[in-house]
Amino acid sequence: MRLAVTGATGFVGGAVCRAAVAAGWQVTAFGRRATADAGRLAGAAYRSWDIGAAKLADPPAVDAVVHCAASATDTGVAREVWRTNLLGTHHVLASFPGRRIVHVSSGSVYDPFRPTVCAKEHEAPVERYLNAYAAAKAAAEQLVLAVARDAVVLRPHAVYGAGDTTLLPRLLENVRFGRLPVPGTGKVLVSMTHVDSLARACLLAATAEPAWPSVFNIADRAPVTVDWALRGLLASAGVPVRPAYVPAWLLSPPARAFPRGRLNRYVISQFAVERTLDTTAAIERLGFEPAPTAFPPP
Repeated sequence: MRLAVTGATGFVGGAVCRAAVAAGWQVTAFGRRATADAGRLAGAAYRSWDIGAAKLADPPAVDAVVHCAASATDTGVAREVWRTNLLGTHHVLASFPGRRIVHVSSGSVYDPFRPTVCAKEHEAPVERYLNAYAAAKAAAEQLVLAVARDAVVLRPHAVYGAGDTTLLPRLLENVRFGRLPVPGTGKVLVSMTHVDSLARACLLAATAEPAWPSVFNIADRAPVTVDWALRGLLASAGVPVRPAYVPAWLLSPPARAFPRGRLNRYVISQFAVERTLDTTAAIERLGFEPAPTAFPPP
């Protein structure tokens, strides 16, 4: 199996590279950086490519592409987010016409204005989103499904695991005096996705023959409470921090006034109400085997 992986220097892309190499696949890794840590890529061949700038001049011959590259920020400049997440996806499609495209999307494409309760794949995209990240990911999904003859879209949520460069670091940035302020009560349920499970799902999607529409939620075996998840993530970092819950209604006015603040409307929507995914389709049609939520030791 010959595989191309975009965003290979990132958290998810690196995990996909390591899983594919371990499976004996021939992997070409792509990322924006000039060079990459060979260990993180398990020795996969690496090429520098800014997908937001242009299509690839000399693409390798591959059987499939796992497209992980994305601007994963809820406070970034909208122009740059759209450049990477939508224009970049267009350049990936143009660079590998006729190939199986596995597009790693996000659970953020579901409706942010109401709880996501065991959401099924047909419930997204929706008309309105709270930030450029979610809107661009939804638009990229639609582009992939419209243009690629052979495409699979995966929707993970709250991806975590060893080497996390997004979720856990963002939490630690918000710690103040040994407390982590969190919108809501901590009692609502959330679906988490271990990065190794997501990597395995990517390899399944690269080789499976699912019927259209090929969109799948990817998550751990069962939801957990926000409080349990946060305590596990913080403990995995070896940081003696405890969540401090703040009623969402108190945070809503400042979140509206400062939409790019750390406790913005998007963050409130992710922590204060249920965000759970139904993975039945991935289990039945991809052969995905979800594992229980488990955090790495500190």
